[in-house]
Amino acid sequence: MELQLSVLVQIDLDGRHVRLVVTGCLTEANQQCLHPLIRRARALTSQTTVLVDLSCARIATASTVDLLRWAAEHENSCNGSRPVSFLLPTAGVEPPAGASPGARPSEGARP
Repeated sequence: MELQLSVLVQIDLDGRHVRLVVTGCLTEANQQCLHPLIRRARALTSQTTVLVDLSCARIATASTVDLLRWAAEHENSCNGSRPVSFLLPTAGVEPPAGASPGARPSEGARP
């Protein structure tokens, strides 16, 4: 299975709205690759709104999204920028390998 990510960055002309469209398989290991992209997007203007669109990504575990959210919130508290929004897949988070088919993701993984 390929564990690569692809990120398309969409920026409005005024730089106030940035959307990071993520495709591929998001894991606990590679979610860290999104941190500098989020940081750069937030640095465009003090009014920049950042949306991380994970709706087309496959998410390995619920903790993957938790780690990404925590990093974004921590960065926000340090520099006072606007909060980052996350758009998750409508089907939810895929259960980890070996989990029962009826297993549900943790509550923190949904918006």
